[in-house]
Amino acid sequence: MIKTLTVGFAISILAVPLHAADSKTVVRFGHFPNITHAQGVIAHALSRQGKGWYEQRLGPDVEIQWFTYNAGPSAMEAIFARSLDLTYVGQGPALNAHLKSNGQEIRIISGAATGGAALVVKPDGPIKTAADFRGKKIATPQFGNTQDISCRAWLKAQGFKVTQTGGDATVLPAANPDQLGLFLSGGVDAVWTVEPWVTRLERDAKGKVFLEETDVITTWLASSAKFLKEHRDLAKKVVTANRELTDWIQSHTDEAQKLLIEELKAETKTEFPADAVAQAWKRIKFTTEVPQALIDKAVRDGKEAGVLKGSTDTSKLVESP
Repeated sequence: MIKTLTVGFAISILAVPLHAADSKTVVRFGHFPNITHAQGVIAHALSRQGKGWYEQRLGPDVEIQWFTYNAGPSAMEAIFARSLDLTYVGQGPALNAHLKSNGQEIRIISGAATGGAALVVKPDGPIKTAADFRGKKIATPQFGNTQDISCRAWLKAQGFKVTQTGGDATVLPAANPDQLGLFLSGGVDAVWTVEPWVTRLERDAKGKVFLEETDVITTWLASSAKFLKEHRDLAKKVVTANRELTDWIQSHTDEAQKLLIEELKAETKTEFPADAVAQAWKRIKFTTEVPQALIDKAVRDGKEAGVLKGSTDTSKLVESP
């Protein structure tokens, strides 16, 4: 009987092999098909090649399975459903889920990336200043995700009234792959999204970056409280492996980008030109740090956006195994 620790959500990339040994523990690991989730994408690529980064570091009695998903709120729902234990995820959904559970669920065990998000507008469009967003439609990846929260908080800081479905400006959740078509067709006037989609809007739609978000935790590594409590030894190995992978990515940029491009194509059936990935890479800082100042900013933005309500105690959020 295979003991399964679930990590990930949505599209199954690797199924549990029938030949797995009875004593083997299957760990399912999740990530987005995004450049800002480079650690997950690259580790997934290495698993696919039989050179598993996590497999080598977690030991022969552990098997890694990879799953991909497009936005964080769904992954957090999976943790609540006990079908997810570990995943790379954006700060907004993880923080929201942690607070909704009164601090009983969701633990951040490491950082992964900061920056890499931006607000993109049409180059010759009517939006020249912040005041020009009145009456406009702005696409974000999903309601309550990191970029959605940033967008709503920023609009409110400009003096706009923004509701979930309208207001002085309309924030329209749309999956990252759909944003380009909406932008080109005029379905939205702007897009607040994350790499590689920012670069894609720049290159394929001649979009112009109106605002680049650098002071934000784009990706961190989240664990369910249950997994961390019951499998602390494995969680410790995961944190160490993530740190080593982050260091490797920083010192092997060309090889890392090549692996990432190959894996993104496998997961999304989309070609990502090498020069576009290199362009997007410059906006992202890969780091395992989780600065408290950025957590505090995330809480403020979440409250301003109306996504975080009630207690905002984050004293249990970050826990190192």
